[in-house]
Amino acid sequence: QVQLLESGGGLVQAGGSLRLSCAASGRDFLRVGMGWFRLAPRKDREFVAAIDKIGDATYYAASVKGRFTISRDNAKRTLYLQMSNLKPEDTALYYCAADPNFGKGPSHYFEVGGYDYWGQGTQVTVSS
Repeated sequence: QVQLLESGGGLVQAGGSLRLSCAASGRDFLRVGMGWFRLAPRKDREFVAAIDKIGDATYYAASVKGRFTISRDNAKRTLYLQMSNLKPEDTALYYCAADPNFGKGPSHYFEVGGYDYWGQGTQVTVSS
């Protein structure tokens, strides 16, 4: 079991930066891959970034690659998403999620259905 709580969202101007955090409780954090997803108005929940259990492998959506960086501190049981050069289209509710079967299939790291545990989300709003 993993419980997740996001923080760090807010209102920022285009071109600005934010760092999201996802604090995990439960002893299984070290056994799960992690991902960030986002939900914008009138859109489906979409993949943003993912990271494996150790933090060696990272994956990004094309829309954020080069601007966002996912990382994790297993000692602190915390997942991060550093977001730079933010754009109005990045406005969304951002969720962190945990996948106990990360890298083992059958779901891929970018699939919502592959993640068993979800946080409540943190709102990011980027003004133009």
